[in-house]
Amino acid sequence: MATANNDYVPVSQFFQNRSVFVTGGTGFMGKVLVEKLLRSCPGIKNIYLLMRPKRGQDIDTRLNELINAPLFDRLRRERPTELNKIVPILGDITEPELGISQADQEMLARSVSVVFHSAATVKFDEALKLSVTINMVGTKRLVELCHKMMSLEVLIHVSTAYCNCDREEVSEIIYPPPYDPEHIINCVSWMDDSLVDVLTPKLIGSRPNTYTFTKALAEHMLLKESGNLPVAIVRPSIVLSSLGEPVAGWVDNWNGPTGIIAAAGKGFFRTMLCHEDKVADLVPVDVVINLMICAAWRTATAKPNGITVYNCCTGQQNAITWKDFVQHSFTAMRKYPLGDLLWYPDGSCHSNWVTNTLFSFTLHVLPAHIMDIFSRLAGKPPMMTKVQGKLDKAAKCLEYFSTRQWRFLDDNVRMLNQCLSQEDRAEFAFDVSKIQWSKYIEDYVLGIRHFIFKDHPNSLPAARKQLNKMLWLHRMTRLMLVLLVWRAIMLRSQIARKLWFQMIEIMLRVVRMIPYV
Repeated sequence: MATANNDYVPVSQFFQNRSVFVTGGTGFMGKVLVEKLLRSCPGIKNIYLLMRPKRGQDIDTRLNELINAPLFDRLRRERPTELNKIVPILGDITEPELGISQADQEMLARSVSVVFHSAATVKFDEALKLSVTINMVGTKRLVELCHKMMSLEVLIHVSTAYCNCDREEVSEIIYPPPYDPEHIINCVSWMDDSLVDVLTPKLIGSRPNTYTFTKALAEHMLLKESGNLPVAIVRPSIVLSSLGEPVAGWVDNWNGPTGIIAAAGKGFFRTMLCHEDKVADLVPVDVVINLMICAAWRTATAKPNGITVYNCCTGQQNAITWKDFVQHSFTAMRKYPLGDLLWYPDGSCHSNWVTNTLFSFTLHVLPAHIMDIFSRLAGKPPMMTKVQGKLDKAAKCLEYFSTRQWRFLDDNVRMLNQCLSQEDRAEFAFDVSKIQWSKYIEDYVLGIRHFIFKDHPNSLPAARKQLNKMLWLHRMTRLMLVLLVWRAIMLRSQIARKLWFQMIEIMLRVVRMIPYV
């Protein structure tokens, strides 16, 4: 056990006086990584963030916006000076040499001991050329920079558990790629965009999208290009809101199931293609980050041979089915309803494509067009058809993962947890067996309410009143539909009318037989 080892170096102590370089630090996972390093490793020297100007904002403005986000509230309140350790580095993952100036490259080469590479395009439907540029070429350029770092002790590369989704069982190894990564990079570099788009389905083969395809190739390229660099790969599954750090339920994007859950909570997303009995391999973002930090510590201190892979997943130790995930979500949405509901939050999953398509047209497309007609009549811009189109696109991206199941082996993750002291297991917790799904999903829905929709807790009483009104409207509408359908059947079928009258006669006889009290 780690606690019995006199040479044991605590995780936070390992980062003492060390500088860290982070790509993707302004993304969902990157933000949580930066916050956790500053809060739990107070001796850290500097965190250099690769940043680019965006939407007319320079990197200093973007950094100021980052550190003033709700995620950093606890750090600003308890130890605000730690935020001064964040140093923005002007650059771009899509540019040669990452767009970093020569002076900054030399500074990073002298100073950095630990690198976390989480920059990636996570859009499932991203064009292959851009996906290759960011996920593959960007990784190659980062490795080239790492080779220049004189004191580099570890490079952590963030991949995805689904990069090998063409296999039902995925071990913690790097599998042979479908193509030579260099060939793919060379091909897309000289082809025009339209030709690449035409060839994309053929190239990605059995994989569902460009994201999983390029991530698989990036792993193999890393194996080939890293040489003697100390490298580890962390593969999370579907990453959702935080479990507890720095606050339960923190989420700041619409990616993956979050957008679907948010729309269902508002009442205008009600059906999805999904096999309810399949395992939904979901993992909280702070669990992934804690594992990444501990993987960096382990790689640097134990110096294992080769690249160690960590499948950061929940399916083997604490599985939850899509059915339970959906049910817990609706329970939480009714307990903590969103404001400005369009309808009562309700819905169902269908495993049959034809059935789901029929329900989607009836419950999504048709109401959206009706609402847009009323919006036009009221002189307001129509929005719902466009919103439903985006939701339909998001649901289709998720369908591949909600209708299949994988077995992600996580032996390396369990062994890493055993290597930690009791104190480090508590401070950098990534034991997924301890997740209580009902409580976690409740916090997830509350996080969507608070961080995505900015609904204040004080608005809950009013939201609950509106929910009750929507419930009665929902029930009345369903009753009217049943009566209309039954009336239509009665008018058309003599047998149905006869059965109806027989049923009424039987009910009256039963009532007469009940003795008076």
